[in-house]
Amino acid sequence: MDRSLRSRLEARLGDYLRAPVYQRNDETEIRIDPGAVPEVLRLLHDSVDLRFEILADLAGVDTGEVMQVVYHLWSPMSFDWLRIVADGLSRDDPRAPSATFLWIGAEWLEREAYDMFGIIFEGNRDLRRIFMPPDYTSFPLRKDFLLPDDAARSPGGGVRHVERTHAPATLADDPKAGIRRAPVS
Repeated sequence: MDRSLRSRLEARLGDYLRAPVYQRNDETEIRIDPGAVPEVLRLLHDSVDLRFEILADLAGVDTGEVMQVVYHLWSPMSFDWLRIVADGLSRDDPRAPSATFLWIGAEWLEREAYDMFGIIFEGNRDLRRIFMPPDYTSFPLRKDFLLPDDAARSPGGGVRHVERTHAPATLADDPKAGIRRAPVS
């Protein structure tokens, strides 16, 4: 755990932090408002004593109450990974500033978060579906997304059809392979 990183983050980002800096093992986490993303990312990237040069990952999160965007950054100045949680996006209209102004590779990560969670990244020049068909209208990783055959929605509905085991309908006898068709009951 890099304690000097904690003190540098508190000194530089104190006004932006929504919660105390959290550290565990080789991870440091900060929580910020979504509107502060551009300023915080630029400070982390451009500060000589921080130099978070690599955006390793960006993901959407649905807590059930609010949406979040989580960034994972790496710096040669610390052996800790930095997790930034942009917390408090509205579930009805989740919007966050794009990180593509610093890392062009964020474009694909933001497209994935848009496709799976419906988070709109303002400033992303190519925000469109990446996994789901273009005409798909839902967001599969949101907590309110239910499959049409989800038995959890109807108590007593039994086992979902995708979980039932099925015996093979036909199986030809093959004496050379030692396969003998079992009688159907």
